[in-house]
Amino acid sequence: MIHLTLSLALASVAPSFGAVATFSANQSQTVQKNDIVETAIAAGQFQTLVAGVQAAGLVSTLQGDGPFTVFAPTDTAFAALPEGTLTSLLQPENQSQLADILTYHVLAGSVPASEVVQATGFNTVNGQRLDVKVTGAGVMIDNAQVTVTDIVCTNGIIHVIDAVMLPATDSIVETARSTNRFETLLAAAQVAGLADFLEEEGPLTILAPTDLAFAALPEGTVEFLIRPENSALLVQILTMHVVRGRVYSPDVLRMREVPTLEGTKVPVSRKGGRVYIGDGKVLKTDIDAYNGVIHVIDRVILPSA
Repeated sequence: MIHLTLSLALASVAPSFGAVATFSANQSQTVQKNDIVETAIAAGQFQTLVAGVQAAGLVSTLQGDGPFTVFAPTDTAFAALPEGTLTSLLQPENQSQLADILTYHVLAGSVPASEVVQATGFNTVNGQRLDVKVTGAGVMIDNAQVTVTDIVCTNGIIHVIDAVMLPATDSIVETARSTNRFETLLAAAQVAGLADFLEEEGPLTILAPTDLAFAALPEGTVEFLIRPENSALLVQILTMHVVRGRVYSPDVLRMREVPTLEGTKVPVSRKGGRVYIGDGKVLKTDIDAYNGVIHVIDRVILPSA
């Protein structure tokens, strides 16, 4: 269990939310009689956030029953975005992009600070996953530091953060290409006619073998698979690495087997403190893309035959 110290520099909504939160086992909460939107308006330091919520058409959602947990960037946090970013996001034609960003700051359910500091991450209303890191300097949610915690509203909780968090905007294919570790996988997907599917469909979870994983196959295997007459087998193998929906690492750990798009259920196991999917050791997890998530494995999953 992580033992931390929490002190809140918040006596009510009206005062400035300026202090950096330090976390402790003894927590206090600031309880409001307003919903999340009303509380943010009354605070005075979330005018940009409120304007964004209005422009994105999310007011009625965040005034609903919930409960929700909102990691709320201050006006100063929004002002730190690259010049022109906010103006662009507030344009009507960018409403969908703005909604994606704002819902990346929202969790379904009430998550107090005591639970935040025990977690490694959270799935957001946006669909993508936030990372949580606890350090001696405080708590980081992605790139943002928590500055005030546990503002309890009638329909949820607000935690104040000092930066705007941005969800992934690249597709699965673009994300995989940017790492320079999946050239063989991407080339095979192109040959199999699956590249557009991985680019446009979703959400999907990809169990992605590295180039080294393909190189470890028996000599001549890749060359055999990319022949036109073997396209059905190549599609079968590649779709054994695809799962419908976003399946993040905590979900994988609860599974005994992963149901793949091909139809095969690939077993999940633990050996020597490591997680394996089939015979593939999981090297890295939870790489977000706008249309899914990638887990890196060190073996190619093959049909039993």
